[in-house]
Amino acid sequence: MFIDSFIGYLKAERGYSACTLKAYGTDLRSFEEYLQGVDGSLSLLDADDDLVRRWMSHLMDNEVAASSVGRKLSSLRTFYSYLCNEGLVASSPVQDISSPKKGKRLPCFVKEQEMDKVLGGDFGEGFLALRDRLVIMLFYVTGVRLAELVGLDISNVDMSGGAIRVRGKRDKERVIPFAGELPSLFLLYIKERERVARDDEAALFVSEKGVRISRSAVYRLVQRVLSVNGVQISKRSPHVLRHSFATAMLNNGADIGVVKELLGHMQLATTEVYTHMTFEELKHFYKKAHPRAGNN
Repeated sequence: MFIDSFIGYLKAERGYSACTLKAYGTDLRSFEEYLQGVDGSLSLLDADDDLVRRWMSHLMDNEVAASSVGRKLSSLRTFYSYLCNEGLVASSPVQDISSPKKGKRLPCFVKEQEMDKVLGGDFGEGFLALRDRLVIMLFYVTGVRLAELVGLDISNVDMSGGAIRVRGKRDKERVIPFAGELPSLFLLYIKERERVARDDEAALFVSEKGVRISRSAVYRLVQRVLSVNGVQISKRSPHVLRHSFATAMLNNGADIGVVKELLGHMQLATTEVYTHMTFEELKHFYKKAHPRAGNN
């Protein structure tokens, strides 16, 4: 009864969609069923904060994701706010309960040995082969974002200083150094680019038609190259190569503050996710190598 009147209120007064109303109904009936399982005499009006916390623990014990538990708790919060306004309960049992923290999902990345295989692979001959190799190399060696790479102009490449100048989020500019194979690859590509690009085209990376390459074309390029080289990861994208850059830097001793600046992160906490990942790798190799660290 209380759930139906609440759903009617959301539909009439708040104009919620049918999908949202269904989700609220499912969440509230789930909680009601839990209460009945604890004590058949309990109704939604009898719930207290202890029962809500026990319900949350029950959900998480049954491997319901923290994000889903948080959404269900939000449904309860809105429902009990409605009951308070209607004078049906004196206070909300949810008011002092926080949503469970979501676990940080570790970024997907390509391991160094696999990237060596990709970059050492056969890209073919000619302009497109040079361009594609340079695109993959630039993502991996500098950690640029997809939009930053597509937005690069010829004037943004400082060959003498060994650096590129990119414009990142919030229109913030940063300079990223490059070395190794990149300088010679840049020279070879730029020479081929002059033959293909339109005279008035400022873009560094161009299509066969001589105009700035699109984001979707670069995305497909990365997917194709990683697939052809048999890279076994759940997602193949430019951002994965950015993750791979950060992971490789930290695994090889780079200071996290330096990596933060190179990636163009505003907050250090954004970069710290990669330290969790490298620690997971350290645990893996420790368990594999130490005679007393096997899985028991």
